[in-house]
This record gives sequence, structure tokens and C-alpha cells, in this order.
Amino acid sequence: MAMAWYRTDLYHRVLTYSGTYVNQQWPYNPATPGGAWEFHRSLIPKTPAKPLRIWLHVSDRDNYSESDGMHDWVLANQLMARTLADKGYKFQFVFARNAGHCDRSVKQQTLAQALEWLWKDYSSSANRR
Repeated sequence: MAMAWYRTDLYHRVLTYSGTYVNQQWPYNPATPGGAWEFHRSLIPKTPAKPLRIWLHVSDRDNYSESDGMHDWVLANQLMARTLADKGYKFQFVFARNAGHCDRSVKQQTLAQALEWLWKDYSSSANRR
């Protein structure tokens, strides 16, 4: 997500399995004190919508740590989906039950559909530089 967010000149489509929208940054950056947690807390809400199409997934048994309140993958992905919806982004959100972090069977069941959705309405002639 970070590559697409900061380089919309190069990236317009984002596919994430168990997106790490949590505070994993190192070294500390005062512009984003919560690391990737800032996507749903401040970056997306406070920035005009970008030309991105986003497909995200999280599993009910995904990663979690009580360390600082910003290491819950399920909550972070749910907040991302809500924030994207509020901002009017084109996105899909898949919540998998009885699955873990980057679950292989979830990928096998969803990857083809995710890629098809991400590239829907793509026109190569309209996107040439």
C-alpha cells in the first residue's frame, strides 16, 4: 500500500493479503508516528482520494499483539476498509473465517477473483505514457 500511496505515478492497483496496516515502522518517523496505522487514522482521511483500486483481505486468526494498541491485523484491516469506504475508494474487502495470517488456502480460493477485480475496466491504450 505504501508504494501505491506515495507513488501514484507508478502504481494504481493494490492487492494485500493480511495487510500490515499496523505500527511496524523503523526507524521512527514523526510524520507518521503510528507507522502504517496512520493510513486509516490520518493519511487517507486527510488526503484527497488518490487514483487507487484496492483489494484487501484479513483472516479472523491473523496476527495480534497487545504491545501498543496498533498491532491488531484484523482491526487494522477492518479500519482500512471503513476508511476507504468513507472516502469513496474502489475497493474490495475479504474477511476469511477459520484462517490465519496470509493463509495459503485463502489465496488459492481468492487470487484469481482478486486479480480479475483489480484489473476490471483497465484499458491499456488509455494508460500508456
